[in-house]
Amino acid sequence: MTTALIRRYQQLRCGYFRWRYQASFVSKISLSLAMASLTGLAAQMRFPLPFTPVPITGQTMAVLLSGVVLGRRYGAISQLLYVGMGAAGIPWFAGWRGGILHLAGPTGGYIVGFIIAAFFIGHFIDTYPKLRNFLPGLLLMLVANFLLIYGLGLFQLYLWLFLVKGTPAGIFKLLMMGTIPFIPGDIIKAVGAAALIKGITPKVAYSKLSKNFSSKQ
Repeated sequence: MTTALIRRYQQLRCGYFRWRYQASFVSKISLSLAMASLTGLAAQMRFPLPFTPVPITGQTMAVLLSGVVLGRRYGAISQLLYVGMGAAGIPWFAGWRGGILHLAGPTGGYIVGFIIAAFFIGHFIDTYPKLRNFLPGLLLMLVANFLLIYGLGLFQLYLWLFLVKGTPAGIFKLLMMGTIPFIPGDIIKAVGAAALIKGITPKVAYSKLSKNFSSKQ
């Protein structure tokens, strides 16, 4: 029975990525919208901190997974939908907020960074099957999170403090407001995303799944 369950799991896993590779444009856009909605829901897991305008949220987990589940193009599109529709007024940014002014605030850089991070993760996961294991996947998640998302986030946070608040921040203050408090939680989210990479992704190129689907199960 255990062998049968494992085989069934492998069939479902490969079947999804085979289908995703061949899916129609409408199906892929629908999946992108679903992932954008998941990002919006995760954003409501919000825990404000008294010393910074940047709250702890659950968004980054959804962002990291969008690149894995949807690939580079539609992973990025899912986050583009999240950012664009939120800017247009849909209240699914953290704290049930929306509007273009939110993107001009202290957290706008992080949100824009979601698009780049999803594309980055999707590109490497799509292109290099050897990265679909725990340790390389974890490294990929950490790079996307701490270099891409935090890079843009800290840059805009600095500009916001300087131009809006008139209180320019040194590097240590900036890191304390925009990075250091979030490191433990983001490492946990990266570990979870890397474990899912290991568990849900086939270890062969997606384009080969159709040809080899039966023989590899």
